[in-house]
Amino acid sequence: MTFRQFAFLNVFRNKRLYIAYFLSSMFTVMVFFTFANFAFHPTLTDADMNANATKGMLAAGAVIYVFSFFFILYSMSSFLQSRKKEFGLLMMQGMSNPQIRWMVFLENMIIGFLATILGMGLGLIFSKVILMIAENVLVLQGSLNFYFPVAALVITFLSFILLFFVISIFVTFVLRTNKLVSLIKGGEKGKSEPKASLLLTLLAVLLLGSGYTIALIAEGPTVVFAMFPVMALVIVGTYLLFTQISVFVVRKLKSSRTLFWKKTNMLLFSDLSHRMKDNARAFFMVAIISTVAFSAIGTLVGFNSLLTKGMKEANPISFTYTYDDNEDKPDVEAVLDKHDLEAKTADVPLADFEQDGVEKMIVTPEIYNKIAELAGEDTIDVAKDEVAYVPSPQANMLPEDESNEDEVILADGTTKKVTEDNIPNSSILPAVTSYFIVGESVYDELPEPADVNNYAAWEVVDGSQDDLVAAGKELEEIDPAIMAIDKVVYDTNAIWGPVMFVGLFIGIVFFVSAGSFLYFRLYTDLDDDKEKFAAISKIGLTTGEMNKVISKQIALLFFAPIIVAIIHGAVALTALSHLFDYSLVYESFLVLGSFLVIQIIYFVFVRYFYIRQVRKYVL
Repeated sequence: MTFRQFAFLNVFRNKRLYIAYFLSSMFTVMVFFTFANFAFHPTLTDADMNANATKGMLAAGAVIYVFSFFFILYSMSSFLQSRKKEFGLLMMQGMSNPQIRWMVFLENMIIGFLATILGMGLGLIFSKVILMIAENVLVLQGSLNFYFPVAALVITFLSFILLFFVISIFVTFVLRTNKLVSLIKGGEKGKSEPKASLLLTLLAVLLLGSGYTIALIAEGPTVVFAMFPVMALVIVGTYLLFTQISVFVVRKLKSSRTLFWKKTNMLLFSDLSHRMKDNARAFFMVAIISTVAFSAIGTLVGFNSLLTKGMKEANPISFTYTYDDNEDKPDVEAVLDKHDLEAKTADVPLADFEQDGVEKMIVTPEIYNKIAELAGEDTIDVAKDEVAYVPSPQANMLPEDESNEDEVILADGTTKKVTEDNIPNSSILPAVTSYFIVGESVYDELPEPADVNNYAAWEVVDGSQDDLVAAGKELEEIDPAIMAIDKVVYDTNAIWGPVMFVGLFIGIVFFVSAGSFLYFRLYTDLDDDKEKFAAISKIGLTTGEMNKVISKQIALLFFAPIIVAIIHGAVALTALSHLFDYSLVYESFLVLGSFLVIQIIYFVFVRYFYIRQVRKYVL
């Protein structure tokens, strides 16, 4: 058997340890190939055909490629750390240090080659499905038909073979085989129990508390200015959380005799206290990477909701048009009929009155209710001598003079106080600033209006979304002043779609990588766990008790950093909602809940296979 054959067979003999490294690398290659497939698609490379999509794909590919380098490098270092005993045995058999380095180089190149080939293969197999999804997400006018992506295959293959080659060279240079005795003992060398500093523990609480407080109390533009200080506080606080607070909590739990001596808690807490130092680094890395993924995806989903749902809420009527008496109103009904759209319509006058040097729109309840009924919104009841104040629908975005919000000025110079300020929907009428709804008797006492316009609205009650967009395009060509909200949302999605698609993929890559870090951290201790539980089972530990202890250990490993990341992400998304004064509760729950469910499924599978490995050895 040649040395190359030995390295090749060694990969398959260590497939349990290599599997997470291999699958994660393969997934990364597949994602990179997917972006390359999009970037070089004929539909996207046509002149003036969604240049944003092409740029986004190329940028995402670059980000994934750079991240892949550090991820694979970390994966290799974790894998080599768990092979100390193996290296020691090989040295006892006569293998030299250069030969061990050469073996590691060959093994990594074999894994890299297989991961690259299979990643591209899976990308080709699922490319049509992914192209169909992308076609809808990217809101492209042309279709993303299947094609054989020669350029994407060549670039992906060369990029990742080069990446694995560079990493293999780097690892062989930094690989230290140490003394033979140290290698043979491997993980048998006892680990001292880490100690927590009370001062650093309090500092961790202070940093996290300060970061959360600043993020939650900041509103409007101050959220942007507070972002970087909050990030610094939370990152340092998270590191101290796992290196200090976790150790402090475990030591306190061990000091409780009632809890420590209950069933198998002695075994669980003793193991936790000695592994806390190693776990803390992995916890910190996973928590920060997951927080980045959660925050990025949550922000993208939140922006998408703000841009689409927010637009629809601010413009609840399908088509609107503001014009004066000197203009000819376009024949909107003819265009709607052409596209088989059935609509209700209303046409009302809107007058602006000078109020203390500022022009304010003032309408009667009849005008407001006519448009409200058209939009299917609640109507308002204002008595003849009463005044209702309607705040600006963009009050949090645009500064506004607040000096005349509580009264209207009549023609004789007297004022009428506002009696109602709880309006069902301020977006019913097209006002960029606040306005008033006054009773008929008050309206008659107002001075001559400074400006009068007519407001026409058409609310579609029957028709498809595609026809709404098509009609909006045609009406915009007739008169750009016509507001077709469905067409505006469609155009927004066309611009935002590539950003959403790229961000979601990158976030998923980060999350999968975080899961792989946990897998490596868990399986690094597998051999120690086998020996430990085999020894303890001889003095009475049952299989059921062993399963419970292992399940608790894996649950802590998988959920401690993720729960911290979810809390970080929830605070970040709450701050984002304060920035735009737009609730992101649903979006936050959707994103964070989805990732938590994925983590639970991942935990169930890993727990099953890990327990099976230990039981095979023990029994």
